[in-house]
Amino acid sequence: MPLEPKLADLPRIRGALRFYRVASVITGVLLLALCAEMLMKYAFGLELELGGASGFLAFVPSGTVTAVNLSTGILIVHGWFYVVYLFSDFRLWSLMRWPFTRFILIALGGVIPFLSFILETRIGRDVRAYLDRRASESATPVPDPDSVEAQQ
Repeated sequence: MPLEPKLADLPRIRGALRFYRVASVITGVLLLALCAEMLMKYAFGLELELGGASGFLAFVPSGTVTAVNLSTGILIVHGWFYVVYLFSDFRLWSLMRWPFTRFILIALGGVIPFLSFILETRIGRDVRAYLDRRASESATPVPDPDSVEAQQ
């Protein structure tokens, strides 16, 4: 029988789910921006420059960036935010007491485009359904077997 979350952890699970959902959306958007940036850089030889001679925001040929290189910035921001995403994944995974393979699957959401959006929806639905089920179980009183036998 798989382990179930402790009853005392149920309020913390709601917070962990909220944190995970926000982190997964931000990570997914940054990953898509990173993929677009990599496509522009390696397929078309362009990098994104902020505040250079070409204007406020412009694509310039690779290696000619003279101002702020947003292509590198997107790469760095996604990398650091992926660490935050892994932390949110670990927090939710450990509170829910899921198998390790589920942790790995959720972690892949930050490196496979669009997977974080799919997992955010599925994980959110699963966790909310579990929390609702646990709440309804604790709300309905369980009859004491001794009192049922005594009534018969």
